[in-house]
Amino acid sequence: MENDLQQKFEEQDKKLGDIYQSIEKMRKYFLWTLIITVVMIVLPLIGLILILPWFIKIITSAYTI
Repeated sequence: MENDLQQKFEEQDKKLGDIYQSIEKMRKYFLWTLIITVVMIVLPLIGLILILPWFIKIITSAYTI
């Protein structure tokens, strides 16, 4: 009886280890997805902030007399 319980505990420990590894892989995947998403949104916004005034200046200078 005691050996049977010990074997079940070892099986559960192995399964918990597998679950932990799987969760860590998912966590890293979600982290990189978040980083890439932020970069793809923030970098273009920064570019717009820097380029837009220059672009407006060129457009308005073309229409001035």
